[in-house]
Amino acid sequence: MESESSPATWANLPSWLLTRTADHAHRLVTEGFAAADARGYHYRLLATLAEAGPASQAALGRRAGIHVSDMVATVNELAERDLVARTPDPEDRRRNIITLTTAGKRQLRRLEKQLARTQDELLAPLSPTERDDLTALLAKLLDHHGRPTEN
Repeated sequence: MESESSPATWANLPSWLLTRTADHAHRLVTEGFAAADARGYHYRLLATLAEAGPASQAALGRRAGIHVSDMVATVNELAERDLVARTPDPEDRRRNIITLTTAGKRQLRRLEKQLARTQDELLAPLSPTERDDLTALLAKLLDHHGRPTEN
């Protein structure tokens, strides 16, 4: 007879463990960004601008992995807070160029600090070497299966 305290077979499957961990990680990141009055899309867009420089909304969305249907709202939210500037493209007036503002750079630094705290909380039981190993293994899995580019 099986004990109620022993886990079901499926509870030790890698897919189940990854899903449960991903759910927990998503919750931690979402809560952390909410505490900084932000969302994940905000971070991704600001970080992409900081890394790659000004870009059209379409190019920025592709680089940040933000679906076109979410991109306009995300840019609008950030522009309303003066975290990004939206200006007409001099080469094509139908297109906007999105640029990171000074306030956007400050917000990005706050979000990066919050994200680092979240990573520390999520990975608390792991040593630095184990964290590196886990990250490398997860990247290897994603590379094998094809990293998704959009949410």
